[in-house]
Amino acid sequence: MKTTLYKADSRGHANHGWLNSYHSFSFANYYDPKRMGFGTLRVLNDDEVSAGMGFGTHGHSNMEIISIPLEGDLEHKDDIGNTTVIRNGDIQIMSAGTGVKHSEYNHSKVNKVKFLQIWVVPNKANVEPRYDQITLNDADMTNRFHQIVSPDKNDDGVWINQDAWFNLGSFDAKTELSYTLKDSDHGVYLFLLEGSCNVNGESLGKRDGLSVEKAEKIDLLVEAGTKVLIMEVPMAN
Repeated sequence: MKTTLYKADSRGHANHGWLNSYHSFSFANYYDPKRMGFGTLRVLNDDEVSAGMGFGTHGHSNMEIISIPLEGDLEHKDDIGNTTVIRNGDIQIMSAGTGVKHSEYNHSKVNKVKFLQIWVVPNKANVEPRYDQITLNDADMTNRFHQIVSPDKNDDGVWINQDAWFNLGSFDAKTELSYTLKDSDHGVYLFLLEGSCNVNGESLGKRDGLSVEKAEKIDLLVEAGTKVLIMEVPMAN
C-alpha cells in the first residue's frame, strides 16, 4: 500500500474577491508538476462564491464534471436546455462530451455558496453532452458510505463515463469502518470535508486529502462530526 497525505494548507489558492478557491491539483494559475491529478481524477476545487456572483458562460469538452454543493444554492444554465438550481444535498453531473457551454452562479443575493467542483477524465471521447442531478437522503449517509457516483446508470448516484465510484458519509464519534475497492488496480483519493479521522495510520483534519494506491481496502477510524468523500478512480485511462 502506498499513501500520500496532502494537508489542506498545501493546496493551491486563488482569491479573486468574488471567488475564493482552493485547488487540490494544478488548475488555472496554480501549477505544481507533482500535483497534476490522481489517476483519472484531474480537478478537485473547493470553491466559495460571493452572493450574486459566479462563472459566466464558458465551454468544456471531453470531461466528466461533478458539482457537490456544501452550503447554499448554485444556479446552473447550459446550451443543452438545462436551467436549474443545485442545493446542498444535491449532486450534479455534466458530461461535456463533444462540447457544452454553461454558467454557474450563486443563486442567493445575500449568502455565499460553497461547493466542490470535480473533474474526471472520461473513458469515452466525444460522447453526446448530458446533464443530470439528484438529491441525496441524509439517512443513507449516516455512519456509512453511500454511493453518489458510479459508471452504471442503474446504480445508486449519478453515472459518469468512467469506471469510477464516489462515496460520501457522515459519522458519529469513534465509528470504525472499511472501504473495499471495486478494483485493486484502482486508487482512492479521500477528502475530509469536516472533522478528523485516522486512515491506515494517517491522521487527517478538515480539508486534508489522502491518496491510496495498491490497496484492496482502506480502514477508517472517524471522529464526531466527520464527513468523508471517497473517490475511487482508475490510475490510467
